[in-house]
Amino acid sequence: MKKTLPKNKSKPKVKKRTVLKKKAKPTTLIGLENLKPPAGAHRKKKLLGRGPGSGHGKTSTRGTKGQTSRAGRDFYLGFEGGQMPLIRKIPKRGFSNVSFQDRYQIVNIKDLARIKEPVIDPQLLEQAGLIKDKDKLTKILGEGELSKALTVKAHAFSKKAKELVEKAGGKIEIINA
Repeated sequence: MKKTLPKNKSKPKVKKRTVLKKKAKPTTLIGLENLKPPAGAHRKKKLLGRGPGSGHGKTSTRGTKGQTSRAGRDFYLGFEGGQMPLIRKIPKRGFSNVSFQDRYQIVNIKDLARIKEPVIDPQLLEQAGLIKDKDKLTKILGEGELSKALTVKAHAFSKKAKELVEKAGGKIEIINA
């Protein structure tokens, strides 16, 4: 059934909402004094042993009995609860040369072509940003082309690099050979 309003009463007026415009926040420069970590980045430290009401009382989240519930429960990597660890079961044989092998800093011929100096040595290569340390071993490889005669000093050269330098009219000098 439809409700009808008496003739002398009208429908209640609905107020229209006005939308307030937010004022723009003044911009501030970012600096160490006003940096904040994002929300939720830091958690409060879990307090242990503070009674049953805390939820972390009595055994303090360690469970009951056993080696992991005791103080000083610090085990080495690969500990298997007293069982013979896998790392001790596997036979150890052979030798690895990785720690003794020579590691060269690589420079290609195309990189040397960009340098305007007639004599190129590790110190110049370091200044040009082609190697990181002038005191470490440097090897010249033959990728690219060389059009000018250069004197190149390095610890090692590939066959192709040697050919390209000599073909352009330059010469190579091996350091600490």
